[in-house]
Amino acid sequence: MPSRKKTAMFASAFLTCVCSFVMICVVLATQQWMSSQVRFSGTNSSITVSLTYGLFSGTCEQFVDAGLQVSEKTFQVADSLRSTKAKSTITAIIVILVLGLLSSLLSSGFTCTNAVSNPYQTFLGPTGVYTWNSLCGIFILIVMILFPVNIEEYGLSIELANGCFSFLQTHTKSEHAYGYSYWIMLLIIFLNIASIIIIYFYDHARYSKKKEQERPIENAPKDVILF
Repeated sequence: MPSRKKTAMFASAFLTCVCSFVMICVVLATQQWMSSQVRFSGTNSSITVSLTYGLFSGTCEQFVDAGLQVSEKTFQVADSLRSTKAKSTITAIIVILVLGLLSSLLSSGFTCTNAVSNPYQTFLGPTGVYTWNSLCGIFILIVMILFPVNIEEYGLSIELANGCFSFLQTHTKSEHAYGYSYWIMLLIIFLNIASIIIIYFYDHARYSKKKEQERPIENAPKDVILF
């Protein structure tokens, strides 16, 4: 059976890993990733399309001239995209998030196992926790970079606006605001870092204690050596 200290440390890390897993589920499920105002100019009028969307679905509204709302509808992100780059990037983001979800799940399993037992295999101990938490954090960071690239470089919001409403003319301006679904990913990274720090302190304390016990006899007091 593990010591009380080990159980407490790994139980704390387990809680952070579970929170990370839940947060990734929230990020995938919600559609508050982006709110955009996309403006188009026509021959006789100016049209603004208001979009709120996530990775799978969203809502869009069309306003003409002085705020007159014409229509509102729900759309599927994949079905509204015509650009191959924008669609491929969204697909890549979803795949990477799923990989992050699996990494977080494995990290939760490793910390739970160490909280209740002493695995013989080295990789099932702190090394495994470091590995899976690091991978999860890296996956989430990649997603946080790819999504803005899809917005700014590949015109994701403009693509979705054109997919929602036909006959839109010249695009003039776009305004973007990242929603809570996007910023939650920062919390996920912090949770992964917290898990690594907790296990590092445990591992460092264990290593120091082991070295203390293995201290060579020449470092012992002289009277003990003479005896």
